Amino acid sequence: MTTPSLRVGTEDHWELRQDIILACRMMYQQKLVTATDGNISARLPDGNLLITPSGVSKGFVTEDQLIIIDRKGNKLAGAPNLRASSEIQLHLVCYDLRDDIDAVVHAHPPTAVAFSIAGISLAQCVLPEVILTFGSIPTAHYGTPSTKELPDSIVNTIVTNDAIILERHGSVTVGTNVQDAYFKLEKMEHAAEITYRARMLGRVTPLPKTEVDRLMQIRRDIGFKGRAAVCNECGICSDAVEASEPNAPREV
Repeated sequence: MTTPSLRVGTEDHWELRQDIILACRMMYQQKLVTATDGNISARLPDGNLLITPSGVSKGFVTEDQLIIIDRKGNKLAGAPNLRASSEIQLHLVCYDLRDDIDAVVHAHPPTAVAFSIAGISLAQCVLPEVILTFGSIPTAHYGTPSTKELPDSIVNTIVTNDAIILERHGSVTVGTNVQDAYFKLEKMEHAAEITYRARMLGRVTPLPKTEVDRLMQIRRDIGFKGRAAVCNECGICSDAVEASEPNAPREV
């Protein structure tokens, strides 16, 4: 995939369109979406958004089918027979609350969603790579898809988290470019799969607080922002998170 800087100055944003299509193909091939599920968007240099169309499989969508919308969700350009994703508002709330991101991926990762249906949180201090990459992976409360309830469900968590599970529905990952947002989706589902297998084999034990503190310090040293969500089972990471962002909201 290319970086956002390569798209500047191209009237049709062709390279960015290719980035989105590649991520769509990978998402479909990895079974992170099925049929016409999921959607991807990216911020254009003028602030408008390039987004996948509704009703088209991510495994077969093409560059010329992508749609340009403004920051209110109005269609500005694209094939007349296609409309933007029905989850536009989910994307818009991410961009409205985060000026540091340029891409949003909404998918339906099966293992991560299964955890939310079972009422088991992935916001736990179990895997070091999850703490380093995400801080934690919170689960937003249930919101009816394609309604205002869904974007409203992530308002308190998207500000401080790059990966969120949508209860019974899917996930949202954000990043500095399409590749970054997509790779976070893969990492989230991989963490869910590892956690699932560990639970099948025996008891899952959180990392000790001293190690969580060390990992959180490494996050700060390499430039990651502290994440507010903490484990709703052990609470081990609460002190480390509060040291990073003492006034941040907490997912429970």
